[in-house]
Amino acid sequence: MAGMRLAPLKTRARIVTRTPRRKPAADTPPRAWQRMLSGRRLDLLDPSPFDIEIADIAHGLARVARWNGQTLGEHGYSVAQHSELVEDLVAQLSPGVAPKWRMLALLHDAPEYVIGDMISPFKAALGLDYRQFESRLEAAIHIRFGLPPHPPADIRALIKRADQISAYLEATQLAGFSDREARELFGSPPPDCTIRLTPLPPALAQQRYLQRFETLAAATGLEAGGGAFSSE
Repeated sequence: MAGMRLAPLKTRARIVTRTPRRKPAADTPPRAWQRMLSGRRLDLLDPSPFDIEIADIAHGLARVARWNGQTLGEHGYSVAQHSELVEDLVAQLSPGVAPKWRMLALLHDAPEYVIGDMISPFKAALGLDYRQFESRLEAAIHIRFGLPPHPPADIRALIKRADQISAYLEATQLAGFSDREARELFGSPPPDCTIRLTPLPPALAQQRYLQRFETLAAATGLEAGGGAFSSE
């Protein structure tokens, strides 16, 4: 109403104080573990077999692209697909090979679910420290699934040969290499090799990888356990 004076509003000043963020001590080591979708925390510097799950491996490898993604097709050609191909080639090169060695072939690039797929020239440039890091993780994966941490030399040579054939097929069909260039780098494939490659979407590559693992696990008497994570 006219002539009335409104009393001034009383406000209470609120002082907000922030606790200063503590700087880590100079001697505090940086975080060296990664949380997986299974809930496991994998120590990258000292990996334990108890923190390794096949579902984590399948999920990761299906989303890591070979050739740094420089391949033809709607989808990248995943390490999961590559691993299946190498396992199949091992069986073709050595009919009757024990299921545990076929499982070893399927897992030959399993460390890449954590460290990614580095092309061979870059691995060589990084030197021995990288190799030791990769070897520790590989040994932990082998132990987790009932395989020897350091497989026999002849089995490693067999898997290496299958890996080279796979690299040739991928290079010529997907990565733009000429036949001559691929033969110089990876060697010649068997004359009767007619495998054709089609990159798959990650969810399907993951599913197929897990199914193959479970088949081999049953053949070796290992309890597979560990389903796929939903990609929805």
